[in-house]
Parts: sequence; structure tokens; C-alpha cells
Amino acid sequence: MTALTDKFTLSNGVEIPKIGFGTWQIPDGAPAYESVAEALKIGYRHIDTARAYGNEASVGRAVRDSGIPRDDIFITTKLPAEVKDYDEAKASFETTMSLLELDRVDLYLIHAPWPWSDMGSDHRDGNVAAWKAMEEIYQAGRSRSIGVSNFDVADLESLIESTDVVPHANQIRWFIGNTQHDTTAYCKANGILVEGYSPLATGAILHNPDVTRIADKYHRSVAQICIRYLLENNVLPLPKTTTPSRMAENADVDFEISGDDLGTLDGLVDTVA
Repeated sequence: MTALTDKFTLSNGVEIPKIGFGTWQIPDGAPAYESVAEALKIGYRHIDTARAYGNEASVGRAVRDSGIPRDDIFITTKLPAEVKDYDEAKASFETTMSLLELDRVDLYLIHAPWPWSDMGSDHRDGNVAAWKAMEEIYQAGRSRSIGVSNFDVADLESLIESTDVVPHANQIRWFIGNTQHDTTAYCKANGILVEGYSPLATGAILHNPDVTRIADKYHRSVAQICIRYLLENNVLPLPKTTTPSRMAENADVDFEISGDDLGTLDGLVDTVA
């Protein structure tokens, strides 16, 4: 499965595996530990977690226990969305590192431009303050790259104009029928890798008749078409499952979707209705 070994290159030259294993809503303890351990056995080398997921300790333990050299595993985690302060950002990173028990992370993201309890609110100054802390973490080599999540164009513009390091990645909700065109175009124009979480629309797209027809044509599952669609658009997919067979299926995407079929998928809207 070369999709697990292929890599994107971030703007700073750091390589990131093209498919990540997402751990959102996988509880700490045995579920997170066993899921990450299984994903690593299958061949995943990019693990995505967050303080908000509450499972960093188990993710870190699975990585340490895997026997795989640390340099061969790409670890992403995230600053809690409610942290909009320089000192708090520094302290939160230290907490994350103590939970992971790793010497560094590979990508550290601001989880959202606003607290989850106040979505859409204006925290531009707080994002800049947190980002300055993250720039120092990056410059010290404790995270090999830094980025954001759930940022739209206005959020990105306000951050970039007030800071030194352009985000290396922006992790956003991205799936067939929800491709966030403006944000994606802005990121690509500015050398920011787009990562797509919920590439299967948290499962809602799996019974879409239009996507199902294309999946049948390629003798593939709907999930494989969805994940391949992101890769065809140079967006990094982050599928999540705790089922080993589906972990393997999600990574078995070494095929190409024709231009005509990509055009059909591009034109789909309301795919989760």
C-alpha cells in the first residue's frame, strides 16, 4: 500500500505521510492504545491526536511500544481551542509533551480559531499570541512544523500578517461535496498543506448513491473513493476507525479516479443530506 509510504512535503521541507490515522472520539486507555498499535502494524506512519481528544497518553504509549523508530512516525497534536494566550500556550504544550512522553512532535496545530463554546467569535489577537508561543516551540525544534485547524481565509490572513512563520498546514473538514473551495485555494496559493478530517463525513456519505455508483465502477468501497478523492486533490486524508479491516481498507487506495469521474465528484453537493 504505497499510499501509506508516499509523502507530501511541507513548505519547510519536512515530509509528512500522505494518509494519517485519526483518533478523534477514541477513548483514552485500551481503545486508543490498541487502535494506534494496530494502525502502526498495518503500516500507518502518521498519527493525529489532540489535547481535546483526551487520549494523548495512550497514543504516546502505543508509539513508544511499537518498536518502530521514532523518526519513522509522524505525530500531530493540537493546542486546545480555548487557549488564546502566549503563556497558556507554552504551558499547554508542556502538558501535552508530558502526556505523550515523546521527545518532540512533528506537527502542532491551533485546534480552532475560537473556543468550541463560542464558535465564530473573534479571537484574532489571542491566536497571534498563541502562535508566537508556537513559533518559539518550532524554532526550538520541539515541533518540526506548526499549523492551524478550522481556520478560514480571514483567520489565516489575520494570523499571517501579524506573525513570522506561515502555517505549514491547515486541518479542516473536507469531503466530497464539502471541499471548502476558498480556504483550500488560499492555502494552496500560500504553500499551506490542507489536511482533511472527516473524509467520510463521519460516515454520512457512505450511502450516497452518486458516490456508490462510482465506487461500483472501480470495484472499490465508497470509503476508498472518498479517501482517494482527497489525495487526487492533494489534500491529506485523516480517516478514523477502530476496526482493523477498515484501517487496511482505508489505506488501500493505490488507484486513480478518471478525470471525468473526478468532475462528477467535484459537482456533487449536499452529499450527506
